[in-house]
Amino acid sequence: MTSPADRHDLGIWAYALGYFLCYAPYSALTKTIAEGRLPGMAGGISGFALLPVTTMTSMVGMFAFLTWMGWWKHAGRRPLPGARLLLGAAPSLPLPGRWTFLSGLCSAAIIGTTTLSYALSGVSIVFMMLLMRGGVLVIAPLVDALGRRRVRWFSWLALAMSLGALLVTLSVRASYALTAVAAADVLLYLAAYFVRLRFMSHIAKSDDPTARLRYFVEEQMVASPAIVLVLAAVAVLGGDGAIAGQVRSGFVGFWSSGAVLGGIAVGLLSQGTGIFGGLILLDRRENTFCVPVNRASSVLAGIVATYGLTLILGSRSVPAPELAGAGLILGAIAVLAVAPALKARRAVEAR
Repeated sequence: MTSPADRHDLGIWAYALGYFLCYAPYSALTKTIAEGRLPGMAGGISGFALLPVTTMTSMVGMFAFLTWMGWWKHAGRRPLPGARLLLGAAPSLPLPGRWTFLSGLCSAAIIGTTTLSYALSGVSIVFMMLLMRGGVLVIAPLVDALGRRRVRWFSWLALAMSLGALLVTLSVRASYALTAVAAADVLLYLAAYFVRLRFMSHIAKSDDPTARLRYFVEEQMVASPAIVLVLAAVAVLGGDGAIAGQVRSGFVGFWSSGAVLGGIAVGLLSQGTGIFGGLILLDRRENTFCVPVNRASSVLAGIVATYGLTLILGSRSVPAPELAGAGLILGAIAVLAVAPALKARRAVEAR
């Protein structure tokens, strides 16, 4: 008979499979659109111009998913701010709490920076993935330590391997071609993940599945709408700046670019990664276990996407140092996945 713990283990790996199946086509299609290589496209599209349609699609996908699953009931119900003054009553609606609202803003930053990272020219999918995924692997045990969760020896070993992966990748002169926009993108991504993991660990990582679902729903209902509103504000209030101009073209001119269906697909796949990735991170176990499961799926998906683009479109192949860096990160993931399992088995055998 399958124990509750075993069923829980199977759940997180099922989420990891879903994450992988969404992430591989998401990253490949984003890169293809950015380079203007879809049939019917006259040229490439910048990452900022791609964001409006993908985030609007993600928002629609999020509302559809939560409605289909019947998960709105898990969100906390709170009075609508200002409703009592306007209506004489305060209707109770599903609304996020203070911390899930802030976590949703962090999730919005992660959505935007991830899509942007794969649309940047001159930087490979695997290189950006190593910087971002490797950085989150470094953050995970630090968040556990700050939350006074015990960080075991194999977590520190994996941390060292992750740092080694970054050093190996950055050892190639060409890999230093990181633009200011790409560097800012990575830093914002890592800062958002740090804050988000801190909130998750404090509020939702427990044995109570209801608390985890409440956190998931409330965070999801903030993330996509928040980034759509930010992009709209940039388009309207950004003036004559280059970034504001690209965002405006995404709202107005993208529909005649020949990549509308591709952009919608990117948005839906992006929402899929947000759903499966969030459910992985909200698992009750420590971040030093959940984050590597999450990162493993995305690293493998990025490598598959890059090789797919090489075979189908003739894009540049993955440089050996980047493959070596990816191998070290996968090794770190193996350490974190296998060592706890062996320890648990020895504990059972000792009883």
